[in-house]
Amino acid sequence: MYIHERKEWPEFRWNQSALTGRLAEVRHAQGRLLGRMETLGFPLREEATLQTLTQDVLKTSEIEGEKLDAGQVRSSLARRMGLDIGALPSIDRNVEGIVEVMLNATRQHNEPLTQERLFGWHAALFPTGRTGMRRITVGAWRTQKSGPMQVVSGPIGREQVHYEAPDADRLKKEMSRFLKWYNTAPAVDPVIQSALAHFWFVTIHPFEDGNGRIARAIADLMLARSEKTAQRFYSMSAQIQRERKAYYDAMERCQKGTLDITEWIEWFLNCLQHAIAASEQTLEAVLVKAGFWKAHAGESINERQRKVINRLLDGFEGKLTSSKWAKLTKCSQDTALRDISDLVSRRILARDQAGGRSTGYTLCRLQ
Repeated sequence: MYIHERKEWPEFRWNQSALTGRLAEVRHAQGRLLGRMETLGFPLREEATLQTLTQDVLKTSEIEGEKLDAGQVRSSLARRMGLDIGALPSIDRNVEGIVEVMLNATRQHNEPLTQERLFGWHAALFPTGRTGMRRITVGAWRTQKSGPMQVVSGPIGREQVHYEAPDADRLKKEMSRFLKWYNTAPAVDPVIQSALAHFWFVTIHPFEDGNGRIARAIADLMLARSEKTAQRFYSMSAQIQRERKAYYDAMERCQKGTLDITEWIEWFLNCLQHAIAASEQTLEAVLVKAGFWKAHAGESINERQRKVINRLLDGFEGKLTSSKWAKLTKCSQDTALRDISDLVSRRILARDQAGGRSTGYTLCRLQ
């Protein structure tokens, strides 16, 4: 029996005393992180938010098996946040869609969560009306036509059904009840409400596709309310991606259990605590970037050099070569080599030991 088939659905319950200690730790960690970020000043906080949201968008899509281009994601976010990070590449519609959803969830976190808002998010995720090669119902609840909504694994012919969602004819009533609860002043801590909202929405599974990404956006919206800020300094999606197996295991056990979802809430709180701890890496990257430009303030660095240096500071994938430099800055190979040689001579870039056309370059560490 699935949890939504039980007579008392959706009267969730949990062992508050078992969660009190962990909730207090999470709330303390949230407060410390926000306090530390307040000391950085607005520009660095916005840079940290850009870094965090980039990870959030990349990882929430990666959980669903979709790999997005990090440069496109960062550029789309920067433009919508009003940040100048140089020339923007052309951006795919699917990137723009998930960026729009994540920013709407966090930057308008005080606005009610409505059916139309969810439909807008769903339409943004699937601008072509398709998921892969398959046409789906977009901007509306799934219908009977799509058949049972099942979570399945395994090869064709030997599939294992992990979960089956409520029938489509129940969705209007189920989502009306969910949205009424979500928009009512919470009787519980907003962090607990975020965990409940994520679980409840995924259990209903109201859309034909995209339920996981929207559930994570719904959780992020409530976490933003819990912190009373639109700026994001940690990524739950990135942490869920790291703990993906445990995430699905906890979800499945509770969806097949009773209405006591203590195990799920405890897992969510642990994941949130890990996400906040992992934000130290984001903060360190922001401080390194700020320190670099402070150390080199007043130096003559052209726009091509500035663009590539920022890419390196933001986490460049692979090895930087003169060919990649030329491609990134849309210049000739000769121009790329002049730019690189200039930075090497000033000890801003260091040349790898290996020579030849595939010579790589890295940023010199600040002393």
